[in-house]
Amino acid sequence: MKEALSRLRPRLMEIFTYLHAHPEISWHEVETTNYIVDLLTREGFSPIRFKNSTGLYVDVGNGNPKVGLRTDIDALWQEVDGEFRANHSCGHDGHMTMAIGALLLLKELAPSFNGTIRVIFQPAEEKGTGALSVLKEGIIDDLDFLFGVHVRPVHELEDGTYCAALYHGASRLLEGEIIGEDAHAARPHLGVNAIEVGATIIEDLRTLHTDPMVPVSIKMTKFHAGGESGNIIPGSASFTIDIRAQQNDVMGALAQGVKRVIDSAKILHKVQIELRTVANVVAAEVDSTAQYIMEQAIVQATGLSNLRKPVYTPGGEDFHHYAVQRQHLKSTMLGLGCGVTPGLHHPKMKFKQARLVTGVEILTRAVLLALESGKSEEGSA
Repeated sequence: MKEALSRLRPRLMEIFTYLHAHPEISWHEVETTNYIVDLLTREGFSPIRFKNSTGLYVDVGNGNPKVGLRTDIDALWQEVDGEFRANHSCGHDGHMTMAIGALLLLKELAPSFNGTIRVIFQPAEEKGTGALSVLKEGIIDDLDFLFGVHVRPVHELEDGTYCAALYHGASRLLEGEIIGEDAHAARPHLGVNAIEVGATIIEDLRTLHTDPMVPVSIKMTKFHAGGESGNIIPGSASFTIDIRAQQNDVMGALAQGVKRVIDSAKILHKVQIELRTVANVVAAEVDSTAQYIMEQAIVQATGLSNLRKPVYTPGGEDFHHYAVQRQHLKSTMLGLGCGVTPGLHHPKMKFKQARLVTGVEILTRAVLLALESGKSEEGSA
C-alpha cells in the first residue's frame, strides 16, 4: 500500500492544489462537483450526482456489507487580504483530496473484496444542513459504517499524530427580531426601547443553568438597533444567539431555556419577538466498533506511538447528523494532526499537505477493515 501511495503522491498534490485554488461556498459547489465527476469518470469510476443539490457519490464493489466515507466540499466566505471571497480555511480541500485519494488507492491496489465502499462528497457542511440534504437522497440508509475526517489545529493534535474519534459539540444559531415602534427620545413612554429588550434577554440568558460537568456556551453574538439619529428610541432590532453544548440532551435543555427567556421578555416589555433557528448541528455520537476500526487503521499506517486519545472539541460538524438520524449506522471521524496554524477558519490557515497522503492510507485501511468486520458480523448472525 505504501508503494502505491508513493506513486500517487504527486497526483494527490496536484488535486489538492487545484481544489485549494478553486473554492466555492455552500450550495454553490458547481465547478467543484464538475471537477470531481470528470476526474473520477476519467479514472473509470461511475460517479452519481445528487438529485437535489451539488455534490455526488461513487460506489466501488457491490453487495453487502456497505461502508461509507464522507467528505465535505464547500468553502467559507470571509475577508482575505482586504477582500471578501470564498476561502478553504477549514481544510475541506484537504478532505476532498483524501477521499479522492482513497478511491485512487483502491484502484491502484485492485483489491478483491466482498461488499461496497461508497464515497460521498457532501455540500454545505459550513451551513450545518448539507448532511440533512444527503440524508434525503437515501444513500445513507443502507450503509453499515460511515467514516469521516477533519484536519485538526496544533493545540488539539500535534503534527503527525492521529485520533480515532472527534467528539464535536452540538451548536445552534438562532436569529431574532424585536418588532415595535420608535419613539422620540424625550417621550420614552410612547414606545418600547428595543435595546432594553435586548439587555433583558442578555441578562436572563445568564440565568440558564445546566449540568456543570457538561461544557456549554450561550451568548448573544449580534445586535442591531437604531440608525443615524441619536434622539430616536429604536423600537425594533435584530439579533443572533449562539448556543453550544457538548451533549445533545443538554442542548435540548438550553433551547427550551432560551424559549422561556424570549417569552418572558415579550411579556415584560409588551413587545413582539420572532425567533427562528437558522443552523442546528448535533453533538457527536461515536460508535465503539467504528472507533476501534479507526484505531487499528491508524496503528497499521503510522504505528502505535502516533495514536492519540479521542479529541473533545466545542466546534460543530454536521457529519454527526448521520449517526443521530440513522441509529443503525456505526460511525466515527478521523482527527488528522497536520500542523494546522494559526487555526481553523483563520483566513491564513495552512497545514502540512504531506499528511494528506497518510490520511489517505488511514482512511483506506479503515474502510477495508470495516468491510472485514461487517462480513464477520454477517457470518456470525
